[in-house]
Amino acid sequence: MKRFLSVILSLALILSCVTVGFSVFAQDASTKFAVASDLHYVVPREELEVNIPDEPLFWFANRRAQLENESGFIIDEFLRQCAEDEDCDFVLIPGDLANDGRIEVQQHLDVAEKLRKFEQETGKSVYVINGNHDNGAADIDFKYSDFVTTYYEFGYDEAIVTVEGTCSYVADLNDEYRLIALDSCDPTKSTEDGMSTDKVNWVLEQAEKAYEDGKYPILMMHHNLLDHLPVQRILSRNFIIRNHLSTAEKFANAGIKLVFTGHEHCSDAAVYTSTKGNKIYDFATTSLTMAPTSFRMFTVTDEEVKYEEKYIESIDVDALTSAVSGYPQEAVDMMKEDFSVYAKKFLKVGVEFRLAKGMRMEEIGIEEGQPFYNLVYTAVTGLTDVLEMPLYGEGGIQEMAAEYNIEIPDSDYYNCWDVATQLVFAHYAGSEDYDLEGTEVTIFLRAVALVLRSDLAAIADNTLLSAANMLLETFGYEDGIADSITKFATDKLGGVSTVEYFLLALISPLLLEFIADDDGVDDNNGTLPGYGVSGSDVAMNNFAEKIKNIFDTVIMYITYIIKILTRAAEVLPL
Repeated sequence: MKRFLSVILSLALILSCVTVGFSVFAQDASTKFAVASDLHYVVPREELEVNIPDEPLFWFANRRAQLENESGFIIDEFLRQCAEDEDCDFVLIPGDLANDGRIEVQQHLDVAEKLRKFEQETGKSVYVINGNHDNGAADIDFKYSDFVTTYYEFGYDEAIVTVEGTCSYVADLNDEYRLIALDSCDPTKSTEDGMSTDKVNWVLEQAEKAYEDGKYPILMMHHNLLDHLPVQRILSRNFIIRNHLSTAEKFANAGIKLVFTGHEHCSDAAVYTSTKGNKIYDFATTSLTMAPTSFRMFTVTDEEVKYEEKYIESIDVDALTSAVSGYPQEAVDMMKEDFSVYAKKFLKVGVEFRLAKGMRMEEIGIEEGQPFYNLVYTAVTGLTDVLEMPLYGEGGIQEMAAEYNIEIPDSDYYNCWDVATQLVFAHYAGSEDYDLEGTEVTIFLRAVALVLRSDLAAIADNTLLSAANMLLETFGYEDGIADSITKFATDKLGGVSTVEYFLLALISPLLLEFIADDDGVDDNNGTLPGYGVSGSDVAMNNFAEKIKNIFDTVIMYITYIIKILTRAAEVLPL
């Protein structure tokens, strides 16, 4: 009996040790990896070229606001950070490795060499998938087969499954997670997605096979799965897959929880909950080589997914200036002090250049002498004048707006371009925290109201009433008829009309979704349930949650409409 008890106690002791050891392993076991997207690498030029002649410092900025000459050095710094992080197991890159990869083969060769050196020196793996800038089918110098060959060592050499004629493949990341790398590009169009029923079904089949093999499926593709802009399929349809909600429903119910995308150049996390209660998260990662020059770091266990935004705050500036001549000393000093500040200012100049260029008459496509030329020219000139004028001081927007009974709040911004590009930067950076009552949005909306007042008056004076105004000038009357009437009306009736208040009420929830991150998932840093945490056990609970979310959205719309119309009633005469 004593011998029997001794055996039982011994077995219990052994089992307890094994159990404790397994428990510790389960708690400590985690997978850590980096995600960087849209590298847009460009072979550095030997000398900077002038792109914006009137720009005093960043005259070498480009309309895409992409840090082209700096791109290789940014990629080097990103890989250095991944190498120094001992816990980082591997790197994922969801497309656009090269900027002109469809025709500039050398760009791909350089990127591949950087990745190859990283793998050889660290022993860590890199997994890539193509983006719309990377390759194409017929009549393209760099085809699908070329992409697979060039980047063979970065996912394809470990592939369990590949799809002929595309860049799609499947590979095990480790013992627990399996990567489904999907070629989401259209073979003939440079930007649009190429999603099809066959591609969706292929992902579903691979997800099912992953679970059969005891693996959790992770999806990586270039195009977005979920909205990262309000109604993105309408406003930016080329950047999100077609039928995205029905596809998200299928992917979520197939057990895919994490999706990594790029293309939109924004740092944004979005979630979709299927009718069965399964959540799927689409992490869109901003371009590594454009402000805010950031990437993501994930630490994943069965229980949770932790993620944080990492930034490129310095590069080898001496190596950059040795390779590329012509940098102004002020720009060099700025890069050395804080590269992220340099990148942000570069971006704002580039965005302004692109938007302003789009408002030129030659870009609009109306030539002098054509019908409506004078009308459009007056409207566009009035808009660009308002954007470029200083906000404050004598002759500034604030003073000009006051003539139309429109109040521009004080701020540290120089002009309206400064405000507009700040809102664009906030979209790229993620975790937007603006509101409709904030300074930036208030200045922007009231500047729009000013454009409507002054532009419409200028159009009327310069076209419809031009003869009458010329006649009045002979009698010493210099102000235009329409402009005088507009100023008189706004003095008596207010700076914003009833119709404009109502339109603002209608679009305010849409605007709010763009300037504020309110979907419950932080864009840049957070913790989410892991693959081991199941969705709702009762579909009805999730159905009730969806109904509540719809109801909350309707209430939000009604609240903003009432709020803005109430404000209108306070300032407008009844």
